Amino acid sequence: QVQLVESGGGSVQAGGSLRLSCAASGNTWRRNCMGWFRQAPGKEREGVVIIASDGSTNYLDSVKGRFTIAQDNAKDTLYLQMNSLKPEDTAMYYCAAAGAQSPFRCRIRLTGGTSGMDYWGKGTLVTISS
Repeated sequence: QVQLVESGGGSVQAGGSLRLSCAASGNTWRRNCMGWFRQAPGKEREGVVIIASDGSTNYLDSVKGRFTIAQDNAKDTLYLQMNSLKPEDTAMYYCAAAGAQSPFRCRIRLTGGTSGMDYWGKGTLVTISS
């Protein structure tokens, strides 16, 4: 099993920054593919960014150049640095993990929605005001 606990959400004005953290524990192979997803009120959950075991990434187009994913393997922690935040970034942000057979099979999970990942945290709320 894998456990994921997010932190770092909050409320900021447009143009501001936030850094989300996800503390991971449990079977390492089952979380060799990790990512951040978000769900806004009334919308489906969407993938924000995925990182594979080789460090390769796949970002949602609308966050490219503004969001950056990072891993600290020594601390078993995943981060999401979010800059130049916009009101449309307002959502519940979820950390997710899966065991992927290859970096490619990991990266394509970005568009799989809730069925694309195996483990989920409870989420952290991000609210951006204009």
